[in-house]
Amino acid sequence: MGVIRLRFPASCSKCGVSIPPRTRAHWDTETRSAICLGCMDRCGSPGPSKKAAEIGSTQLFLPSDNTVSRGVAGGSAQREFERRHQKRLSIIDARFGRWSGIVKSLFDDPQSTKAWADGASGERILAEYLSSRLEGSVVILNDRKVPGTRGNIDHIAVASSGVWVIDTKRYRGDLKKVNRGGPFRTDYGIFINGRDRTKLIADLDWQSGAVRKALSDFSVPVHSVLCFIGVEWGLFLKPFQLDGVWVTYRKSLAEMISEEGPIKKEEITRVAARLQSRFAEK
Repeated sequence: MGVIRLRFPASCSKCGVSIPPRTRAHWDTETRSAICLGCMDRCGSPGPSKKAAEIGSTQLFLPSDNTVSRGVAGGSAQREFERRHQKRLSIIDARFGRWSGIVKSLFDDPQSTKAWADGASGERILAEYLSSRLEGSVVILNDRKVPGTRGNIDHIAVASSGVWVIDTKRYRGDLKKVNRGGPFRTDYGIFINGRDRTKLIADLDWQSGAVRKALSDFSVPVHSVLCFIGVEWGLFLKPFQLDGVWVTYRKSLAEMISEEGPIKKEEITRVAARLQSRFAEK
């Protein structure tokens, strides 16, 4: 699914409102139906596909949360936002005294601070979406600390299809796959709103490497994913791989995770328990 400008009139499949041509709306390629942006804002996502619902409800019965703790999605990013926000307020109080209230009302947090809140929100959105789509078939570990580093892994999903190391980014604007190499050399990159974001791919190397090391005695595939929340995908742009990393959106990611794979349901529990022991909640 992606946001497009409709070429023809349509009706929202959620609320029934008429959507005129050249109006921006979400287009579901599976059902060939449109959803107005208002409904998407209210409900966050369309309902689960039949395949995901079947997998989520019938195939696996995984341990309860008191065995494998999922963690709080976006927790560390939210705490960093609050730390920066409170530091700014304290500086204003010290500098402006009784006039600090006026200053606070006139000036918002800088973008470098608000980016942490956006990141936390994106992580929560994805965690809730995957949980609702894949409940019962997948163990999802959120916001895990990587030993020996100051960094974290946003999400680790353990499913029949493998272990998925997921970095979530929330941006606004058009996402494009661009050849930066010119006419004689292929060098694809990720551009959002015209800005090169390809370096985000490299950030996943150490995260996936840490997971592979923790699972060195398990024969399970480990997949790296960069999942964007809030961006607009072109009509013909599909999820793609760059340097072994999947670049995708939440609906497509849920479908990839839900594919049948080599990990048996009993092993999912063991793999999840190992990852929980190696990567504590941040």
